[in-house]
Amino acid sequence: VIRCRAAVAWAPGKPLSVEEVEVAPPKAGEVRIKIVATGICHTDDHALKGSLPNVEYPVIPGHEGAGIVESIGEGVTSVKPGQKVIPLCVPQCGECSFCQNPESNFCQKSHISEPQNLLPDKTSRFSCKGKQIHHFLWVSTFAEYTVVPEYAVAKIDAAAPLDKVCLFGCGFSTGYGAAINTAKVKPGSSCAVFGLGGVGLSVVMGCKAAGASRIIAVDINKDKFAKAKELGATDCINPRELKKPIQEVLTEMTGQGVDYSFEAIGREDTMIAALASCNMSTGVCVMIGVLDSGSEISIDPMLLMTGRTWKGTVLGGSWKMRECMSQLVSSYLEKKFSPDLLITHTLPFAKVNEGFELLRAGK
Repeated sequence: VIRCRAAVAWAPGKPLSVEEVEVAPPKAGEVRIKIVATGICHTDDHALKGSLPNVEYPVIPGHEGAGIVESIGEGVTSVKPGQKVIPLCVPQCGECSFCQNPESNFCQKSHISEPQNLLPDKTSRFSCKGKQIHHFLWVSTFAEYTVVPEYAVAKIDAAAPLDKVCLFGCGFSTGYGAAINTAKVKPGSSCAVFGLGGVGLSVVMGCKAAGASRIIAVDINKDKFAKAKELGATDCINPRELKKPIQEVLTEMTGQGVDYSFEAIGREDTMIAALASCNMSTGVCVMIGVLDSGSEISIDPMLLMTGRTWKGTVLGGSWKMRECMSQLVSSYLEKKFSPDLLITHTLPFAKVNEGFELLRAGK
């Protein structure tokens, strides 16, 4: 058993509490990882607020991390102690019908199908003050050590800087893949990206890499515009400075609406605006943002009647992450894209709550 620090959410609506926890050794088919760096993602904030479905408390959140294998359980063959890895919040069991479908990356062992609050044998490897602590999406990167199933771990290049590639565990892969895999953005096309946090800026990078000729970045925080332009946005719009709804402005700017739109915020009104802003015949709108649990959206069915496509995406669309993560990291090492620009602050672990304050402040 390893004793280490972890940031525990004892109940929804409360700040994280940095505690000493006990992390049990990995059982058969499991991997124990020393987490070196973790990003803070909006999905973690949903978990802290209690607005993500099926999360059980107390829990150690965090799902965007990178680390080094500390030990392996019986039967584990894909990774060895000492190797650099990224834990995956969307596993790849390799056996379910979705894993066997080349067009899907949504494993049926994912949280939306069956909760990942306990490991597959329905027990936890975390305890604190004699109490069982739940896992979060099986990864729980807000712990200095974590235990995950082997099919939720991707081995990466030994040269990878863990404090940068931790973003590949969710934010960068999700946004970049939404453009490349889910929307399949075509060269010369027009795109609109709603929300310029880490995920939205990664969408901008994906649209640029795919050869889009016009990338319109939309956010109510104009402080994000300089970075969006640096990463490839051609236009930046603040909806609060407009006299008309954003979808009307985007339609006027492009003649008939953009070819591809992306919602990377997680609000009902912006999801409908993103859908309405892509062209009514062949436009594709991709939902990336996570709505609060129990939310519903009502839309005018005419928005879809004429041929628009409305899609959702999880962790980068059709990438099988256990196989593709190493290729993504290798492309990063070859400087094919620059997600380093997404990192605004680097904080010591004890200041994790400050990190969430910066996130909520749009910084």
